[in-house]
Amino acid sequence: MPSTSPAAPRRDASARVTGALGLILPTFPQDGTLPGADRLAALCRGAEGAGAGALWACDHLFWHGPCLEALAALGVAVAATRHAAVGTCVLQLPLRRPAAVAKQAASLDHLARGRLVLGVGAGSHPGEYAAAGVDFATRGRRLDAGIDELRGAWGRPRPAYPQLPGAGSIPVWIGGSSEGALRRAARRGDGWIPLFLPPEDYAPAMDRLDKETDRAGRDPAAVARATVVFASMGGADPGERGLAWMGSLYGLAPSSFARHLVAGDARHCAGAVARFVEAGAQHVAVFVTADDPLAQFEDLAGACAERLALRAADAAASWGSVSDALGTPMLRDERGDSVRARTL
Repeated sequence: MPSTSPAAPRRDASARVTGALGLILPTFPQDGTLPGADRLAALCRGAEGAGAGALWACDHLFWHGPCLEALAALGVAVAATRHAAVGTCVLQLPLRRPAAVAKQAASLDHLARGRLVLGVGAGSHPGEYAAAGVDFATRGRRLDAGIDELRGAWGRPRPAYPQLPGAGSIPVWIGGSSEGALRRAARRGDGWIPLFLPPEDYAPAMDRLDKETDRAGRDPAAVARATVVFASMGGADPGERGLAWMGSLYGLAPSSFARHLVAGDARHCAGAVARFVEAGAQHVAVFVTADDPLAQFEDLAGACAERLALRAADAAASWGSVSDALGTPMLRDERGDSVRARTL
């Protein structure tokens, strides 16, 4: 059966994301100091060198603190890296004109040589919509129409005024943890990337995603499975430090995020990442709760690689070789070689 969307989603939804671990860039600094291009580029290079399969930028047009525009920040990431995917996590499409976003995304994808993943979502802040002069109540319908318009702009035959460069079809991942977001991913998305969804809830959500995708007449394998994990590592009391940072970011009581923060040493946090992978996640976008996240991400990536090596050694001892039949996403080792990530 065909997709319910006028322009069909991609089938190689996860192909652009080359690793099981990604990093959300520090474009919402809580000390109020926005990173310059040189600093952000150095961080992107460091994260890619540590094994990041994707670099992500979050999005708000209006916020209570300074933040960089997501697509502009990704332009720096594109210029600084060679292999990692770049993506929005996620762009609030209803706040923007889809035709303009289609042009921006096509241009960025061209500059990235096909590494862009466009994450989109509806958002959840009425005040931001009011500041933008957009109706909050209709944001879901606007998002659905906007996704269709993006794909139409990228895939339609050339009209009198075409949008060039032509993007072909950029993967569109759906953000949000609600059932509505899950259904939207099943019907229209090339991937689903929720946040604030603990691992014990992730596996049941994957089952529901499979059922909704099948109900929409699509192959469940066509929808990439990802998630966002907030993490705080190292130093004195990483839990308290991370919760304070999240409270500052969202303007809420730090205790509101106690269930959603992974805190401890890098090995402990690698175990949390592994639980999501075991629950079905093909990619984990790590939101390090710090204005300078690189050192913590490097420690986490090293702990994940160590965990993977130990699992591989156990498997080799038991079976004589490590099965390569899982078809799972890749994690890069210190040489840049790809290694399987399912058994984190």
